[in-house]
Amino acid sequence: MAELLFREDPYLKACDATIVAVHGDAIELDRTVFYPLGGGQAGDSGQMRGRFGAWRVLDTRKGPAGGDSVLHVLEPGAAAAVGAKVELALDWERRHRLMRLHTALHLLCAVVKAPVTGGRIGDDKAHLDFDIEMERLVKDEIEQRINALVESSVGTQPRWITDAELDARPELVKTMSVAPPRGEGRVRLIEIPGVDLQACGGTHVRNTAEIGRLAVARIRSEGKRNKRVTLELR
Repeated sequence: MAELLFREDPYLKACDATIVAVHGDAIELDRTVFYPLGGGQAGDSGQMRGRFGAWRVLDTRKGPAGGDSVLHVLEPGAAAAVGAKVELALDWERRHRLMRLHTALHLLCAVVKAPVTGGRIGDDKAHLDFDIEMERLVKDEIEQRINALVESSVGTQPRWITDAELDARPELVKTMSVAPPRGEGRVRLIEIPGVDLQACGGTHVRNTAEIGRLAVARIRSEGKRNKRVTLELR
């Protein structure tokens, strides 16, 4: 299992690591700053450098062993060998946008009081789907309230609880289609005091003010139980 450095410090932009497995054009490392696709958040991209050369990391996925194994998908033809030492560097601007948008979705959960049926965080926009009547979603009202939360400059606080504690508090799992990462006997929570508290394994900014101004790009129906609110960074 890899040491997932982004869990404790999502602002780490680089690290040294050792290749522990090779799967064609994808490799596993003993430690990484790259977040793998999951929880609706896109996987990280960046650079990997070693004695064999420098290669693009095109995507990052969860490894075949599950748990904390991570696959770094390299550009075709990249040379890699088990035991090789490498240096990793994130596409930091892209990662930071994902962090800002992911934290923004936590604010959206606080603004729209309805069950969340799905969601996705991409490079330039993010959305949540809600089980709610369409007429209750008013674009200007949502935009005003979410930007007020951004401007309130509230810090985000990660903390951990046990699996048993999470089972006793099912309200902490707010997205019906995405289960929080388990397997270690504990689950990470993200708290924005007075605003939101939920189980989440993604990467977030330290303070809501860091998100910046948000726009509600669109609100549309994606089915009977899926009313989609899409946010963009201004």
